[in-house]
Amino acid sequence: PPAEPLTERRQAGGVRTIVLKNPRRRNALSLPMLQSLRRDLLHDVRSRELRVIVIAAEGPVFCSGHDLKELSSEDDVKHHSQVFELCAEVMTLIQKLPVPVIAKVNGLATAAGCQLVASCDIAVASEKSQFATPGVNIGLFCSTPAVALGRSLPRKVALEMLFTGEPLSAHEALMHGLVSKVVPEDKLEEETMKISQKICESSKSVLALGKATFYRQITQDLDTAYKITTKVMVDNLTLRDGQEGIEAFVQKRKPVWSH
Repeated sequence: PPAEPLTERRQAGGVRTIVLKNPRRRNALSLPMLQSLRRDLLHDVRSRELRVIVIAAEGPVFCSGHDLKELSSEDDVKHHSQVFELCAEVMTLIQKLPVPVIAKVNGLATAAGCQLVASCDIAVASEKSQFATPGVNIGLFCSTPAVALGRSLPRKVALEMLFTGEPLSAHEALMHGLVSKVVPEDKLEEETMKISQKICESSKSVLALGKATFYRQITQDLDTAYKITTKVMVDNLTLRDGQEGIEAFVQKRKPVWSH
């Protein structure tokens, strides 16, 4: 029989949900899983109908990271490089997409799974969720997850996670900035959709410009960041939706976005 798809893509009301669907393998980011996730992220991404992407998962583990069977000595260095390079491509792709990407986490996210959460623009987690980078315990330090983790968490918190492999609870992850919100498990879908629907009320073109600019300026020094964003504010005013929003505000009406 044909293999079950590793991810499922569905879309309604501007919200695309991508579900990791391999709970028996703890939704590990195998090479086929990464390829499937990349396809679902890129599918018709410029469409006006697509406004936000939610990444969710089946089962008690959101994502356990890389499939360690692919990283054994039976596979050669070329294969190992392919796995890590594609993973890095997917993680950076998330921030390059023209729409916000939300991680909807209900369970354990470890190693590259924790990296996936840290790479998303927003993360909503259930109270039972946990986050860890335990690679050090099996002799494979989580160096690539550390890239996303070190950009989401205070350095000393990230390094404690990386050096010990000990997990953060959902509330600790919230306190340190790894996730945006923590809610009871039965409210996770509702809260994620609430954020998604709020995003859908805005102009796609304005959000795309804002997201790209945020990630461009965040790595710069203060003066450079202000130079970049000052120009972008002027560019924003040249967008049709930039003018429409201001006119609607002045005229006390709801804007009609062209996206």
